[in-house]
Amino acid sequence: MIFHPEAVKNAIEAIKRGENVIVDVEMIKAGINKSGLSKFGGQVLSFMVDEDVVRKAKELGITRAICSMRKAAEVCPQAIFAIGNAPTALFELIRLVRNKELFPSLVIGVPVGFVSAIEAKEEALKLGDFGVPYIVARGRKGGTPVAVAAVNALIKLAMEKG
Repeated sequence: MIFHPEAVKNAIEAIKRGENVIVDVEMIKAGINKSGLSKFGGQVLSFMVDEDVVRKAKELGITRAICSMRKAAEVCPQAIFAIGNAPTALFELIRLVRNKELFPSLVIGVPVGFVSAIEAKEEALKLGDFGVPYIVARGRKGGTPVAVAAVNALIKLAMEKG
């Protein structure tokens, strides 16, 4: 796990000011401590199964993960992003940051797998060049449990520093 020097501090501040947490899949959403987050005014959001995202992905011939990140950039550009499954979501998030269309408080980049996961996470390590802190699991490992654990730990820290 690689932590940007400002990752934890930025995340705690974002949670305390009520920023939302955007996730790439519903399973991550299911595992996050929503009651802890809601105490600060934040929510956990996933756009992957939204009708407009599904329709747009089909129209453009791209993944729902890409479209969900585009929607997130419009809806809550300063959220905390936890990507645990879709490398394409992480690649799109990085592209949006580089194009100054997205300004995340933190990116948790831990997609699991063999296809593009390593490459996406290595690119995420460059987010600091754009002022975006990150937590990244290098290599093939990661996934839903890692993303959930990271977000829940940050929520717990925010509650303790209350």
